Amino acid sequence: MKKIIFLLLISTQILNAQSLDDLHFGTDSTFDVVSWNIEWFPKNGQVTANSVKTIIQNLSADVYALQEIDDTTLLKQVVSTIPGYACHFKFSHYGGLGYVYNTNTVQVNEKYEIYTSQPYWNAFPRSPQVLELTFNNEEYVIIDNHLKCCGDGILDLNDTSDEENRRLSAVNLLKTYIDSIFLNDKVIVVGDWNDILTDPTPNNVFNSFLNDPDYLFVDFPIALGNSANFSFPTWPSHLDHILISNELFADFSKPNSELSCIRIDDYMSSWNAYDNNISDHRPVGLKLQVDALISNTLEMEPKGKSLIKVVDVLGRETKPKKSTPLFYMYENGSVEKKIVLE
Repeated sequence: MKKIIFLLLISTQILNAQSLDDLHFGTDSTFDVVSWNIEWFPKNGQVTANSVKTIIQNLSADVYALQEIDDTTLLKQVVSTIPGYACHFKFSHYGGLGYVYNTNTVQVNEKYEIYTSQPYWNAFPRSPQVLELTFNNEEYVIIDNHLKCCGDGILDLNDTSDEENRRLSAVNLLKTYIDSIFLNDKVIVVGDWNDILTDPTPNNVFNSFLNDPDYLFVDFPIALGNSANFSFPTWPSHLDHILISNELFADFSKPNSELSCIRIDDYMSSWNAYDNNISDHRPVGLKLQVDALISNTLEMEPKGKSLIKVVDVLGRETKPKKSTPLFYMYENGSVEKKIVLE
């Protein structure tokens, strides 16, 4: 009988609570990173500020990588009232990116922008922000992005003003930077990438990462799933992604590691209440278990579940393969990422 290591059960935070006070995400045993486009904060003045404060407090993440911050002064005021948290903004030209982090769990070692000069502005209308940090005596690198929006879904390699072409250039530049500067580091790339992971290969701006086994978009199952769980559900599309390097695969394989599109609107009266007062994007959160590897040996087909299909990281249906990360999709709607070891 084949044995597998159970890696992850994707959670989409389908909850019944109606109050932001009931939100939860981070834990004491995980390194928690949340990526969130907060739509030109504050969307609705003090109402937004108060809600964002409650959300940050109750999600209890170690690091928040934010996009679309319009009023940095107000956000600094909000963060200053949250015990144990600090924030960082740095714009060589205005970009709306920033970090909020837990000073009790995170030691920031370096913070800077990359690709800031004029030749890169076409690819990066907002320069990526890098945060090098230590958590639980381990060093991590987080890169926050907000890539060019819009487009027609068709990648025109001959037009440098084409939105998909600009995103392709940005993705390839990010990979070049990581491969040359952070080759052996634990890297997490986050942000509003403004494109979907499931485009066919000729139009997929993420091919350089998708085709490299040393990288993994941990939110890929969300992109394959129900559109109600997407980070940008009004289009609907899933645009907010978290990419990890192979140095983090072992941590991601631990049973308490998790990737969630955090449905904050479930804790409010409606999607419209969230959209009108906070943001049009949901946050996407990654939890990495930081203690010793714990593995659970399971049957190939978990009891009580009927397997529908197995897909690879590009969403292509396939058969189980030894030592290859694959996504197992079940009749009850759950998705599991597994590696067959023997």
